[in-house]
Amino acid sequence: MSYDWPALERDLRLHLPPRAVVAKRQELLSYDCDGLTLERHIPPLAVLPETTKEMSAVLRCCHHHRVPFVARGSGTGLSGGALVDEPALMVITSRMRRVLELDLANQRVTVQPGVINSWVTRAVAGDGFYYAPDPSSQVVCSIGGNVAENSGGVHCLKYGVTSNHVLGLEVVLPDGTVTQLGNGLVEAPELDLRGAFIGSEGTLGVATAITLRLLRAPECVNVLLADFPTMEAAGEAVRAVTASGLLPAGMEIMDNVTINAVNDFFGYDEYPRDAAAVLLIELDGQAAEVNASAQQAQQLCEASGARGLRRAEDPTECAVLWKGRKSAFSAVGKITPTYYVQDGVVPRSSLPAVLAEIERLSGEHGLPVANVFHAGDGNLHPLILYSAADPGAEKRVKDLGAAILKVCLNAGGSISGEHGVGADKRCYLDWMFEPDDLETMALLRRAFDPDNLANPGKVLPTPRTCGESARRSVNLPTGVELY
Repeated sequence: MSYDWPALERDLRLHLPPRAVVAKRQELLSYDCDGLTLERHIPPLAVLPETTKEMSAVLRCCHHHRVPFVARGSGTGLSGGALVDEPALMVITSRMRRVLELDLANQRVTVQPGVINSWVTRAVAGDGFYYAPDPSSQVVCSIGGNVAENSGGVHCLKYGVTSNHVLGLEVVLPDGTVTQLGNGLVEAPELDLRGAFIGSEGTLGVATAITLRLLRAPECVNVLLADFPTMEAAGEAVRAVTASGLLPAGMEIMDNVTINAVNDFFGYDEYPRDAAAVLLIELDGQAAEVNASAQQAQQLCEASGARGLRRAEDPTECAVLWKGRKSAFSAVGKITPTYYVQDGVVPRSSLPAVLAEIERLSGEHGLPVANVFHAGDGNLHPLILYSAADPGAEKRVKDLGAAILKVCLNAGGSISGEHGVGADKRCYLDWMFEPDDLETMALLRRAFDPDNLANPGKVLPTPRTCGESARRSVNLPTGVELY
């Protein structure tokens, strides 16, 4: 389909300052992909609104000209969700970065979508509060992107993911209408459209003001580092800790490849280089409770085969132990030209068997895999290492990624825990959901966006994006698009 881009640009310039419209190809190159670099598409035009009024005007222009749009935050997503893989206006929220209201009496803060995740805690830490969701990319990822993907992070085991901490949303719908979803309370009696919007990956509209729940900073935090001779032993420690009734704030595992990549990246040896796996366990709460829980966790790790244990009680030392895990993706990027990360979820009890199967698949496909993951909730992040210069490498990488997701589903898991579906996994969604489920999702999407303008082609499989298998999966007649 062709669009009148000059006419759209003229209209946009009537509502936006000159610097908010990006039309030069060399400048648009900055937005050719998100954190998933396997595919690159340069948008024909981009805008950077700074207010809800400007965002509404942008989407009204798109609606008037019937031009689709793709919302983009910091571009750190890993599923191709902020990718313009068909002609569309790129709507960038990175200049919408103001804290709109700070309400400490009610433990909440309202921010624009471009506010960086870590800025929220920085703004309230002096008053004894913090914002719990903390993706590994929290120093660069935006709150708007976190809402779009329903991001998790290290502390999601105890405190939940983004949806557990969003109290209300101001949203601009695809026709430019501004509306409110949620009433600012943790629980509300009405239909939960706020919950439907969170994790919708930009397919229902654009959030322009987000009210977040703040938590009181814990009195005491300890971090345990346990190293193991096998990945199976580390998995058993995770099972033992959770089975005991302990509820850590977070539990993370890194394999040997990742351990050495992180040590080399920072030029230190915080993690034992010969360990098959290291397990990080964070415990928080009242001092007496944390001390007792830490001792119990240590005993459980030792019983599971831990070779060594280290306990950090000082905030600085705790930060050092987490620094490597938070920087794992960057560290792996230093040892390989390119990598592709998947995001499957499995039951904790299946971790050893699934990791063994990933190792087998790695050998079968001839591609090394580094494993780092949220052990507490079974959210795996296998990083497939490859060189784009190798003939056929990208197809082999995608085939291995798909095989890993199949393993996760066969174990009773999911194809995504926090990275979303986007363009990367849309053709696998019918592995997980029945045709009626997909049709219901499409109906909800049409209720928000009847003209199919918001991030079209993403998330749901269609015959155009996934071939005839998608048509069969939802029993559509010839000539009828799912979405």
